[in-house]
This record gives sequence, structure tokens and C-alpha cells, in this order.
Amino acid sequence: MITKTRIFLGAAVVVASLFFLFPEYFSTMVSYSKTEVSGQLAAPERKPEVREIPPLNKELFDEKMTALANNPAPPLPTTKVVSVKNKDGTITKSTVTVPPPPQKPNIWPVKTEYPNAGALLPFHRIIAYYGNLYSTKMGVLGQYPEGEMLSRLAVEVKKWETADPETPVMPALHYIAVVAQAAPGESGKYRARMPFTEIDKVLKMAEKIGAIVFLDVQVGFSNVQTEVPLLEKYLKMPNVHLGIDPEFSMKSGIRPGKVVGTVDASDINFASEYLSKLVKENNLTPKILVVHRYTQKMVTNYKEIRTQPEVQIVMHMDGWGGQAKKIGTYKHFIYPEPVQFAGFKLFYKNDVLTPGTTLMTPETLLKLNPRPIYIQFQ
Repeated sequence: MITKTRIFLGAAVVVASLFFLFPEYFSTMVSYSKTEVSGQLAAPERKPEVREIPPLNKELFDEKMTALANNPAPPLPTTKVVSVKNKDGTITKSTVTVPPPPQKPNIWPVKTEYPNAGALLPFHRIIAYYGNLYSTKMGVLGQYPEGEMLSRLAVEVKKWETADPETPVMPALHYIAVVAQAAPGESGKYRARMPFTEIDKVLKMAEKIGAIVFLDVQVGFSNVQTEVPLLEKYLKMPNVHLGIDPEFSMKSGIRPGKVVGTVDASDINFASEYLSKLVKENNLTPKILVVHRYTQKMVTNYKEIRTQPEVQIVMHMDGWGGQAKKIGTYKHFIYPEPVQFAGFKLFYKNDVLTPGTTLMTPETLLKLNPRPIYIQFQ
């Protein structure tokens, strides 16, 4: 009995020593529950922050939205000289004013209900690095070591601060949390869910530079209704937002990468309503929902997309190529189907494949109608 007691006391001393020497080991053990969600460790529960937020400045909001629309100035009246032949054969000339031809009404800015207090848009412009930590080819977020990646992002942030000093810049990391794949995998859904430990790494990176985080879903043969709720523990955090990639939503049953996928307004509305519910339940400021797009058919029934005060929707131009091609895509698929806000993606490699082409600058993008408020780099 004495021997057993001594052994027990000795073990307790060792454990206590380890606790004080390596507290982070024990905090990690406590932080994660043993519950599994589709093969992943559940994210730690975090209590929502209670913060006092000043009320929305509606006048400033309207002013910013008008500036973002960047509509061309209405044409001015012109004048012309009119000659009239008199009875005596003389000619009398006079100058008359010619009113401009009737103009189509501007479709930007989109008139929606005002967002809740604390909304990031349009008071900030978001500059995001996109990718996945497992791949150096899916985007700049996973291409470089953490320090170099964050330094490169800081350079882009500075460029936008210089180009548009009236709009504060918010850095962001846009992480692909559900990745479409060519193989069906164990689920047969042609998508792979990233471990929550990888999302945690991105959150820690973002914390170092005061950035927000987007979790992107490429659903494959699954759907938005299944994949988004599995990220709830993260989406309840004030600094985490959502992205949906229609390109890899394969409603046709053809595997990802073979054809361009699609999402419907009903999918976007589900995600928006889900985020809205989390905002209300957790006393959060509005969430941002980014929807990638570079063809007309990628998003169906856009007129049925519903906006609400708790969620800000960005239709994000996701195509790559030379400047003329990208601007044409923006004019054909983002401008004519307005939802709320516009975004624009730049590819460090694919946009400059043609000799002599250069990456679009902030100054060039600020000339677009509407001006993008969310800029993503891949």
C-alpha cells in the first residue's frame, strides 16, 4: 500500500511539473473536444464578444455607395447653329440648345435596406490573399512561407491605401476550407474538408496583422446546405466570413474541373439566412458573403437573391486573363446583374501569361463602374 501511494504521489508531482513547464500542451488538450464532425476535430467553443458599436451613419453610407457606383456624369446639353431662309432670300443664323438624348437609369448603387451597425462595407475596402495551406498552386496564401506571404499582402494593402486614401483598407486571408477534387473520395462527393487545425493556423496568421478571415467552400457533389453549417463554430466568430465558389458546385453530376458549376439564388439565400441567424444569436456585426463569378450561368436567378441587414453580399469577378478580357467579363457578368457589392480577383500568374501584359493596378480598378470594394489575389 505504501509503495502504491508513493507511486501515485510521484506521478502527481510529475504531472504538476509538466503543467507548469508546458502549459500550452494542456491548454491544447482542453481546447478541443473529442467530438468529431465528419472526421474532423470540432473547433473550440468561443463565447461571443459583447461590444458597443456606434450606430450606422446612413448619410455617409449613401455617400460611399454613390462613390462606389462610379456612374458616368450625365451628358450636358449641346448647341447647334440653325439657318433659316427669310422671304427676302436672306439667311438668318441662330444658336439653339439641344437637350441630351434620354439616358438609361443607373443600376448602381443597389438600393437595399441599410446594414446593421458595425458593417465593414462600404466603409472599408478588403484586400484578400486566397489559397490553401496544403497547396502552393491554389493561391498565394499557401504559396509562400507565412512571413513572406504576410509581407506581400502588406505591400498590396499599402498600394490601395495610397490609391484611395478615403477608404480604409482591411486585410483578409481567404482560405479554401472545403476543396473540390477530381477523385470522389470516401464520401463520393468529390470534395475534401480541411481539418479544423488548418483553419486555426489561418486564424492565428490573421490575428498577427489584424486581418479578417473568409472560409471558402467548393462543394463538389455536396451542397451549400450541408457544408456551411459544419463551419458554424468559426462563422460565429466576429472576424470570420464566408465565400461560395459556384465553379465547383457540380449540380450537373459531372466531376469538378470538367465543366463550370453553378449555384442558384436559393443556395445563396440559404447561406445568407444562415449567417443572419448567427449574427442575431451571437450579437455580431454584419457578416460578408462572397460569391465568385465569371460567367452568366454560374449564378442562376440572381434577381431572387435576398439581402438583409445582417449580411453583406459581394458578387466577385473571378476570371483571369489580360486586362481587356477581365474588364469585359466585369462589364458583362457583374455590372448588369447587381446584387449589392462588387469584387475583383487578380491572378499573379495567369493574368500576365501573355507577353507584354501587366497586372491591373488599383488606379485602373478604381475607374470601373462599379468600383470593386473587395479585391482578391491568387
